[in-house]
Amino acid sequence: MIKEMITRRSTRSYNGKPVDKELVMQLLEAARLAPSGKNTQPWNFIVVTDPATKEKIAVADHNQMWMVDAPVHIVCVADIKRRNPDIGQVVVDENAAYPELKAVIRDTAVAIQHILLMAEHLGLASCWTGWYAQDDMRPILGIPNDQYVVGVVTIGHTDDPPKAQTRRDLEDMVRYEKW
Repeated sequence: MIKEMITRRSTRSYNGKPVDKELVMQLLEAARLAPSGKNTQPWNFIVVTDPATKEKIAVADHNQMWMVDAPVHIVCVADIKRRNPDIGQVVVDENAAYPELKAVIRDTAVAIQHILLMAEHLGLASCWTGWYAQDDMRPILGIPNDQYVVGVVTIGHTDDPPKAQTRRDLEDMVRYEKW
């Protein structure tokens, strides 16, 4: 997987070529296999291909209209009740202070990373976006208030892959035994 880790980029330019449903299913299977705390698997995914819905998502995601050109959006949603089934009726958003919410967001982020790496492995372009408010994104897709949209992953093909970004050196970020 190191090859995919080295070559993966956040793509914001798609050529419009459709993505085979079988490839989308492979992405979702990769996400399904992600590890999670206490094996709660708190993620759900909404696959969006409808142009009008993709446009609404792009508008909610800070008017990032390049997103509309991606044939597929995978909306990745964290379910707090998978971590705490007894939590009752809650509204989760950017200001919610539930410790369980932080846990399911982290777990869903791992599943998203699986999607991104599998997309690269399959020769697909992808980008994880998240520049929206929960109250703007949830109504578009009928997502209940107790669900947290962790990210929208755009999937497609590109003729213009982004160039590699510089990365920090390991020596700049790794410490041993203590800070």
